Amino acid sequence: MQVIRPRSLEEALDALAAHPTATLLAGGTDLMVRANYQGLRPEVVVALRRVPELQEMPGGFIGAGVTWARLTAAPWPGLAQAARSVASPQIRAMGTLGGNLGTASPAGDGLPFVAAVEARVEVASRGGGTRLLAWDEFLVGPKRNSLRPGELIKGVRLPTSLPERQGFSKVGARNAMVISIASACLVRSPDGAVRIALGSVGPTTLRARHAEAMISAEARPSPAAVAEFGRLVAEEVRPIDDHRSTAAFRRHASGVIARRLLERCLA
Repeated sequence: MQVIRPRSLEEALDALAAHPTATLLAGGTDLMVRANYQGLRPEVVVALRRVPELQEMPGGFIGAGVTWARLTAAPWPGLAQAARSVASPQIRAMGTLGGNLGTASPAGDGLPFVAAVEARVEVASRGGGTRLLAWDEFLVGPKRNSLRPGELIKGVRLPTSLPERQGFSKVGARNAMVISIASACLVRSPDGAVRIALGSVGPTTLRARHAEAMISAEARPSPAAVAEFGRLVAEEVRPIDDHRSTAAFRRHASGVIARRLLERCLA
């Protein structure tokens, strides 16, 4: 196994130009599980830990190498709450938002925030320059993204203005160090517009757009409207049965989480 350790973004792009199918290593919290338990043996690894440009967080840009530990103090409540829910202190110290995007697991804790605020994913390669992709152009299926050979994730670009009312919540089999059974991030603008994105309840992160449209039309949502919002969210998710939960429980949990997040943002 060849391991390349670039110390700048330029060096990283050069390494990927020379080895377009190389495996990218950031925090390694997902990759090492695959190596230890699934027999992954890449021929070339490009380790990105020493690339400073990927660890920057200026303004509305979050570098792909920014760790969950740093994001626990992020100025965006929905993302900070999600970061605090990630695994253990050790994992938060190593894992990154870019790793969530690269792995593209429906259970990625940071992905509902990215979808709810309609962030764009910035990717780059030596030959293709920089591309900006909407979150749903980048996340295309369970553990599938639209990165091309030779590309890496530079980071996430947030919209210029974000709603101050934000919340994240997830349900798991226990209270800590858990992969979510269902998760959600909700944001509400001053004009009443609501967006909600959910994880672990579909083949990829998804938005409950019918529920969003219904509740966004309510200037001052009543308890009945809030309950209907939760019901519509539960209708829109596309969960499956697996070893962590049943589809029926995921559907129920999605509606409960959605209703509680909305109540929190209305308080």
